[in-house]
Amino acid sequence: MSLSPHFLDELRNRLTLSEIIGRRIKVTRAGRESKACCPFHSEKSPSFTINDDKQFYHCFGCGAHGDVIGFIMKHDNLAFMDAVETLAAEAGMQVPKQTPQAAAKAKKEKDLYELLEDTTVFFEQHLRDSRNADALNYLLERGLSQEIIAEFKVGFAPDDGQALRKFLSAKDYTDKDMIKAGVLRPSTRGGDPYAFFRDRVMFPVPDRRGRTVAFGGRILPDHLRPPQRGDFVPPKYINSSETVLFHKGSMLYGEPTARRAAADGQTLVLVEGYLDVIACAQAGIRGALAPMGTAVTEEQLISMWKMIPDFTKIPLLCFDGDNAGRKAARRASERLLPLLEPGRSVNFAFMPDGEDPDSLIKSSGVKGFQKILGSSVSLFDFIWNFYTQGRVFKTPELRAGVIKQLENEVAHVANQEVQVHYKSQLREKVSETFFKRKEYGFKKRDFGGYGKSRNQGGAVIPMRPPSTKNRATRIFTHALLAAVINHPHIFEGVEDALCELTLSDVALDRLRQNIMGILSDDPLIERKVLIEQLKNSGFAQEIGDICNESVYVHASFCSPSAKEEDVQSSWLKSWQDGHSAGLGNEIQSGWKNVSCEEDEEKLRNLLLMKTSDDEI
Repeated sequence: MSLSPHFLDELRNRLTLSEIIGRRIKVTRAGRESKACCPFHSEKSPSFTINDDKQFYHCFGCGAHGDVIGFIMKHDNLAFMDAVETLAAEAGMQVPKQTPQAAAKAKKEKDLYELLEDTTVFFEQHLRDSRNADALNYLLERGLSQEIIAEFKVGFAPDDGQALRKFLSAKDYTDKDMIKAGVLRPSTRGGDPYAFFRDRVMFPVPDRRGRTVAFGGRILPDHLRPPQRGDFVPPKYINSSETVLFHKGSMLYGEPTARRAAADGQTLVLVEGYLDVIACAQAGIRGALAPMGTAVTEEQLISMWKMIPDFTKIPLLCFDGDNAGRKAARRASERLLPLLEPGRSVNFAFMPDGEDPDSLIKSSGVKGFQKILGSSVSLFDFIWNFYTQGRVFKTPELRAGVIKQLENEVAHVANQEVQVHYKSQLREKVSETFFKRKEYGFKKRDFGGYGKSRNQGGAVIPMRPPSTKNRATRIFTHALLAAVINHPHIFEGVEDALCELTLSDVALDRLRQNIMGILSDDPLIERKVLIEQLKNSGFAQEIGDICNESVYVHASFCSPSAKEEDVQSSWLKSWQDGHSAGLGNEIQSGWKNVSCEEDEEKLRNLLLMKTSDDEI
């Protein structure tokens, strides 16, 4: 029994041919296609090509040719239904039961495709009818050529509500079929069904295989239409209602043309309407697509990515430059973030006020439109601009607020690998925009060689374990350094004090300098990333000596589990109390004249201090 064409199309669309074949034979990428040694005859040089865009394989050696179902049938030696069931399992689909009802449904779908193709011909014929010359002239005056009109099968629906019904009835289609296809509307007054589209320029909507599945209709300008009856004002555009063949949220107008353009290396450009797509195609920008009168959906975005054969898939979304366009772009960005994957993103472009691609190409030529496309911004930059453009962040609270908003945006990136890179780019952007490096009175290369391996830039004196005599000094300085390592966010508040801290131990002082160098470059760096960078620079031993429980037990504020809001104040109070007790000078001189017992007691008194939340 037959399966419906719609089901088989959906099955093919959900699968990537090269991936299915690649699970059975060795496949290598070759430009926009894939190649392999043919599994159906013996050969040493690959002559078996796979085209994901066109969904077929072909062997130039033996002539084997087919789609994903045909390959599985031949390679796995399966019957048609067995091959379909195998592929459906991989695609996560249920195969319709083979019943008389299913067979009847499949035939009805096939009949609907034929009915819609006949309807397309009807509209095309009426556009060429001399009685509808105004409609054709309207398109020509908009700059469309006869060739592009024919390529996109643009037509015209006459005002006569029964003309299409008579035309299709003569081809043995029933009223029920026409209503189901969405080209007729039942009468609410008990009369005959009448045409859904009347007195409109018609745009057939093709599926990926070029078959008409729906229509969009544009009303003619006022001067070309009869006067309005009453107060009714017809909408400028109307689209077919949803049918078994047409799902508005998953379709993109212009897909067959754009898919071929993507295979040829052109960028996919999402525009707003039918005439924008056609004007772009006529100007040579044949990767243009349009949603079906709605905001772009997740399904449409994924469909665009699938059209691009390369690993890097970055289509361009083009919006109006007004507030409505910006809001539409914002909604698109919200849908995009959870869908991002390595190599898969979008760019955003905005039209000048009052312009759309069709009008801009007409007024400024294709170069004018290409200039707009060339000024597009990445998804990250769009989100950054959305929150920061035109705003001034004078206070720490305002800066912290916008940073929090941006961090929340990044958290919506579901793919962890991509999210890591978004976080990194956000840190860089925040550092570049809100924080300026403080100059510490010497050049970066003299700043202890921070950011480099400790073995670069001269000899390093090996760190020797401090004597028992200097244990208190060691714990005190370790606590200050550990707090900054475990809580990098306090750096801005303790930077000046940390700069003044000069340690007699060369290795520890280099560690301090490296910490300051990294944090002044990237104030938002995460603890784990900071520790990893320090270890990669050769400070693994020092990190182990500093960040451990033997230090935390004496100074709980430096522990990773300390309350975030208390760490900075505790750090500064420790520093100030240390100076008041003369510890600053003692630290710098190496604590040469202080006994271990005295140091230990003094350290405990300093570090077990009170804060606003009581004992640390």
